[in-house]
Amino acid sequence: MERLPTRTCHSRITGMGSAVPEQVLTNHDLELLVDTSDEWITGRTGIKERRMCKKGERLSDYCVKACRRALEDAQVEAGEIDAILIGTISGDYRFPATSIFVQSELRAMNAFALDISATCSGWLYALFHADALIAAGRVRKALVVGAEMLTSITDWSDRSTCVLFGDAAAAAVVEASDGHEGVLSVHIGSNGDLAHLLYCKGGGNGKYLTEESIRKGEHYLRMSGNDVFKHAVRTMYRASVKAIELAHMEIDEIDWLIPHQANIRIMEATAERLRIPRERVFINIDKYGNTSAASVPLAIDEARRTGKLKPGQTVLTVVFGGGFTWGSAVIRF
Repeated sequence: MERLPTRTCHSRITGMGSAVPEQVLTNHDLELLVDTSDEWITGRTGIKERRMCKKGERLSDYCVKACRRALEDAQVEAGEIDAILIGTISGDYRFPATSIFVQSELRAMNAFALDISATCSGWLYALFHADALIAAGRVRKALVVGAEMLTSITDWSDRSTCVLFGDAAAAAVVEASDGHEGVLSVHIGSNGDLAHLLYCKGGGNGKYLTEESIRKGEHYLRMSGNDVFKHAVRTMYRASVKAIELAHMEIDEIDWLIPHQANIRIMEATAERLRIPRERVFINIDKYGNTSAASVPLAIDEARRTGKLKPGQTVLTVVFGGGFTWGSAVIRF
């Protein structure tokens, strides 16, 4: 394995928090909406239930809750934050950015606020930028958030996609580190040639919302599931290897694989290719479904809170999403 230059400065996660809606949508609930079954959904995806926002709730509401919990965990005041980076494709408005509302509600008025659109890879894209800004000395402390309200763009008559998605927000406080813990590597990538396999047309200036487009359901998420599966496994494996290489580590030094909670078969196939045993793979898709950009930080936060992820342990996390986009990171807590 080629050794790359050692980083002289990196960032570390000093606090995390998450927030999910109270409303639970179970597989049995979905049996009343479409031709499906709990057995079919569980067997193909690993999902038993997911959380769903109520009408009138905004994504920023959950971002604020997650950020407040992360700030409390890190013992950091909102006024100390220099940047708020939110990975999402389902923000409150077309503009301004959802991060603007979060900044205002938190009273983090010393920060700049930015949304990053990278579908499921949004949190790792945001972490990549926060890590780079901290390394460059431009930012001292950042809130890095992954959040989605994908149920708002889900076609509830399409049984291939409506069983997959849930709503959630999760946040991390990221600061400079001069120790051995922290973000040891973070890698992102994309391939726009495959955008047609996972997309949402309606609402952009390439496809304005009209009575006809709404009638056709073009404002809903669309996915070619089998094609996405094949690309996801291959790409997540390659991205994982790259992150480990950038961290100057070997796979057997990784304590936990915390992958994007997209589909149990994708996670199992990725772990198998990496030769990481199932007991070292953290999985919570059964409770939350695919929460897109919130998936990875939500899983990391739960692993920390439940005591499975312990101080000093090293996590490999990897994600794949529409665009296509992907990301991976090695983080020591």
